[in-house]
Amino acid sequence: MNGTSQGPTPTTVTAPGRARADLTERRRTERSDYRGAFAAAPLPLAVVDGEGLVLSANDALAALFGAAPGSLTGSVAADLIDLSSDARTWHAYREVLRGRQARLRCTRRLKHPDGHSMWVQITVSPMPAPAGRGETGAGAGAGAGRGEPRTVLLAAADISARRELQARLRHVQMHDPVTRLPNRNLFFERLAAALEAGTYDDTSTGRIGLCYLDLDGFKAVNDTLGHRVGDRLLAAVADRLTRCADRLTRRSDRAGYGGTGAPLVARLGGDEFALLVEDSTGTDQLTDLAETTLTALQEPFDLSGQRLSVSASIGVVERRAAGTTTTGLMQAADTTLYWAKTDGKARWTLFDPERNAHRMTRQALASSLRPAVERDEFVLEYQPLVGLDDEGLHGVEALVRWQHPQFGLLTPNRFIGLAEEDGSIVQLGRWVLRSACRQAVRWQAEHPEREPVFVSVNVAVRQVWDSDLVADVAEILAETGLPARLLQLELTESAVMGSAGRPLQALQALSDMGVRIAIDDFGTGYSNLAYLSRLPVSVLKLDGSFVRGFQYEEGETHTNPADEVIVEAMVQLAHRLGLTVTAECVETASQAERLRRIGCDTGQGWLYSRPVAPDRISALLSSR
Repeated sequence: MNGTSQGPTPTTVTAPGRARADLTERRRTERSDYRGAFAAAPLPLAVVDGEGLVLSANDALAALFGAAPGSLTGSVAADLIDLSSDARTWHAYREVLRGRQARLRCTRRLKHPDGHSMWVQITVSPMPAPAGRGETGAGAGAGAGRGEPRTVLLAAADISARRELQARLRHVQMHDPVTRLPNRNLFFERLAAALEAGTYDDTSTGRIGLCYLDLDGFKAVNDTLGHRVGDRLLAAVADRLTRCADRLTRRSDRAGYGGTGAPLVARLGGDEFALLVEDSTGTDQLTDLAETTLTALQEPFDLSGQRLSVSASIGVVERRAAGTTTTGLMQAADTTLYWAKTDGKARWTLFDPERNAHRMTRQALASSLRPAVERDEFVLEYQPLVGLDDEGLHGVEALVRWQHPQFGLLTPNRFIGLAEEDGSIVQLGRWVLRSACRQAVRWQAEHPEREPVFVSVNVAVRQVWDSDLVADVAEILAETGLPARLLQLELTESAVMGSAGRPLQALQALSDMGVRIAIDDFGTGYSNLAYLSRLPVSVLKLDGSFVRGFQYEEGETHTNPADEVIVEAMVQLAHRLGLTVTAECVETASQAERLRRIGCDTGQGWLYSRPVAPDRISALLSSR
């Protein structure tokens, strides 16, 4: 060692320089590779600067727009892909360029230079930061920080084929294969949109109309001629409905009504169709459409030489869109269609709020009938049955009332029909029978000094069929201690006449027990006199329509001679058969006197008393 320093060896001195040279070369190669990949990429791409100008675009993008390669450089990117036509999309795009939003994805419908339309899915995202710059995050890109203009990558994918497939699938999903009309799904989609537009669009009339149509007797066509003929008939009906809708549009245009176009004709299922009038002009427009439709469907259909005739029932609803819901409109239409059916078919019926309120009340009553019996909401009133000879109180008829918590005191005509329909009449009838028998026993105990009165209870036909009426009566009589001779059961003439099998056996068994059987409203039903002699009946109750023919006004008697002859004949017939006769609806003394002279046994009506509470009957028993 001589103490002099020696320089580094050649390897030590040149290693860092060679490494930097290698890195630079690799980066140059990578950039070249990136440019090559960008240019050759099958996905249309463009690099856009912070001002929105195209810095470079690959051949795929140029081909997408039918432009020459390289011709897109310097173009305004937003104009190429129509971003500025939509305010919301345009704002989002500017936010991406300024570094305030990470990404934009949208779908645009663009016009190709050759004339055809195409759907393009656009994606705009920041360019990755150059290696070594150290920027990260959404704000990175060409050296930009968050909130500063930055370079972005624009990708445009042609999704026209996908959209076309989606459109075809949606058409299949939203249209009926038999009639090719819009189906239930599309109808409700359009209905919801129409209600929203009618509520918030100031340029519309703010109204909406619906004709809800059902073919009368279509099931018979399917059952007798087969579903193939039925389908052809449905298609022919759909064609006529479409023509009716078009005709309405032409008339509206001539009248200057405006509107949003032809009504939507849809098949909702089975033989049900709907004609939806968006932006309707009033009730007259809808009833005109319904009348036109009925007239069009009255013409026979010629199906390959086979002529078929059908009719239709139509429910018509027209109202303001504001405050109307899809469910509410369809419920109203369905209700109105039901009215058209029950009113005789082959007609249109307009929605009536008052009639609907009655229906809603009826429905509310029907749903609460059974619980009402359990909640003890029913009460009994009693109307006297008075001897016409001695004017003595012989019996009472028990009449049920419903003390409804919402509707107040309801008479039987408001709920008995409903109870018969849903079967709750059996439960209610059993309660009435038990309560009336208990009350009769109570009167007997309170007035032991006088002859006990009988109690008459109405019985519905369904009670005879759906319950063991004989067992129920026997059990209640045993439970209450009421003698069978003091119980009278009333059935309507139409229910008793022609009875056979179980009903007749039940009536015979009750008669054998000592219970009296009365035919109510006699003279208004079948009046099968030959059959009457074979029934175990004790009493005929003449319908009040005959008694009302005996009038007395201002000192003169005004009678209907026919009524008097009929009543006298029925009384004589009943007596010869060993039956007693009660006249209903006796309101004047002159009526009572004429009925007495004819030979009628007892009378019932307001002349003697309205239906009253049990304590009022007790007062009558004490006074007479």
